[in-house]
Amino acid sequence: VFSLWDTYRAAHPLYTIIEQKRTNEFINTFLAKYDEGDIMPIWDLSANYTGCMIGYHGVSVIADAYLKGLQGYDTEKALLAMKHSANQDHLGLKTYKALGFIPVEEESESVSKTLEYAYDDWTIAQMAKAMGKEDDYKTFIQRAQNYKNIFDPKTGFMRGRFKNTWFAPFDPYEVNFNYTEANAWQYSFYVPQDISGFAELLGGNTQLEAQLDKLFTAKAETSGRNQADITGLIGQYAHGNEPSHHMAYLYNFVGKPNKTQEKVHQILTQLYKNDPDGISGNEDCGQMSAWYVFGTLGFYPVTPGSNQYIIGTPLMDKATINLENGNQFTIQANNLSNENKYIASAELNGKPLNHTYINHDDIINGGSLVFNMSNQPSAWGTHDNDLPKTSIDEHKIVPVPFIAKGDIAFKNSTEIILGNANKEAAIYYALNDSDFKLYTEPITLTEAALLKIYSERNGEKSVVMETQFHKINPNLSIKLDTEYANQYNAGGNDALIDGLYGTKDFRTGVWQGYFDKDLIATVDLGKDTWVESIGINFLQDQRAWIFLPKKVIFSVSTDGKTFKSIAHFDSETVELSDLTEIKSYDYHLKGQTIRYVKITAKNLGALPEWHLGYGDDGKCWIFADEITIK
Repeated sequence: VFSLWDTYRAAHPLYTIIEQKRTNEFINTFLAKYDEGDIMPIWDLSANYTGCMIGYHGVSVIADAYLKGLQGYDTEKALLAMKHSANQDHLGLKTYKALGFIPVEEESESVSKTLEYAYDDWTIAQMAKAMGKEDDYKTFIQRAQNYKNIFDPKTGFMRGRFKNTWFAPFDPYEVNFNYTEANAWQYSFYVPQDISGFAELLGGNTQLEAQLDKLFTAKAETSGRNQADITGLIGQYAHGNEPSHHMAYLYNFVGKPNKTQEKVHQILTQLYKNDPDGISGNEDCGQMSAWYVFGTLGFYPVTPGSNQYIIGTPLMDKATINLENGNQFTIQANNLSNENKYIASAELNGKPLNHTYINHDDIINGGSLVFNMSNQPSAWGTHDNDLPKTSIDEHKIVPVPFIAKGDIAFKNSTEIILGNANKEAAIYYALNDSDFKLYTEPITLTEAALLKIYSERNGEKSVVMETQFHKINPNLSIKLDTEYANQYNAGGNDALIDGLYGTKDFRTGVWQGYFDKDLIATVDLGKDTWVESIGINFLQDQRAWIFLPKKVIFSVSTDGKTFKSIAHFDSETVELSDLTEIKSYDYHLKGQTIRYVKITAKNLGALPEWHLGYGDDGKCWIFADEITIK
């Protein structure tokens, strides 16, 4: 198994120290898979592709090994295979390449994929640069900055966005389809390739430190989807799942290593124990144990591909790594105890070490690392020259602008406010076929229009984004008698009459979801209206527990009090289906004057006995989309 979404973070970097021969063999296997299956492993099981998990983290494993001098494979072919993985059109990559991020409506888990693709691209850039491939380096170092396109400066979080607008309402505690097994808290710190750039977006190191403090002290609860993988919570830090694994070490980057030492010690002593269930989550093919090995030694690879290991706090008095080249690297902690978790000073090979990191060659060349421990925080590692750093300082991109305020579907008018993660970038806009002009004040629309926007700074331009604004009949309104699930809100109360239609992917943010509830919606046309047809769409994706309603009822009224049922659609028999389908329920009235239309969709309730979720007392979802009245 290659559980690369997990193991590229710490397990494979550990192998570059203690299993160098095996690391070369792993990479040769990746390349054999590339030859045989036309792509390197993503998450393989029993030597088979599974379509599981995200990213193309085989590239990280290769780049990390290559930059550490492990090159027992065809390096030219390796770079070719890495670029091949990054240049696919599946799993959101087509829009990622075109726009610089993945929009919510194009692909599920869009935030996580954008962030992890950007890191992977950085590793490709580092290897390309080391090999003298300057064109490849420029391409991928620019792609490595795509994280900027999903940063919301107002909230300070990485956030799902449609092509031009943010996914709303926003709750950083909510586990939803924008993130992989996580929420905004647990993914917003994932910029290991450009921590300096991320801090700059937040406002500086002080703001990054404050955001980290909030992470570890936030309430240890999540909202939205129940996600079994989110375990081992310290605030919203979730050690039981991999996206959090580097976060405790980020304090070193802002000059507060004592906070890293506190958090790492807490994780080591509270979230690991010597019991059959001694890990606070799945072992994940060695990643959880590799984190512990690094943690107890006193350092961790926050950014594989940088050759740096960020110092935390040791848990053992002495440890020796016997290296394949015959050298030994010894770590010793003097005066270590449960209380003495702070580093007062350190020496590398007998010389003072003030940096809060060591390099890979420091280990491989052999030698000793000595920590002198204390029960009080010290000034060790707090000066600017002592800090680790990852930054992208050339070929900088201009982030894509966004719509900070404005309704895509509006009744009378909507005010549009534009924004950009880079406050120094100018924004330009054009309506319909007009010329672009500088954005200086809010834009007011009273009619449907096509808005085009881009940003520019120092002669560099972002891609041009287009958004079609729709005008809804101003007389139209809707009343919902049942509550939709917030993570599938589709934009709010007017989602079923906004003129936007969902696709066959339930996670794209356009479907409105109701869990174990009926849908009861009443549309007010505003006045007596001649109506010829009524319709509504529902989605079925049984693997995701989404079933068609067992009954759909259309009722009409002229006064909003007395309703007459005019159509029934029954689906009492539910058959197993692997197909994802959209079913339209339509009724032709042959012309009738009405004002109110009520649609009732009855939820199937408990999952059928043949469904995999039946044994867990699973319930059904209803996913509804556009109500059409003509």
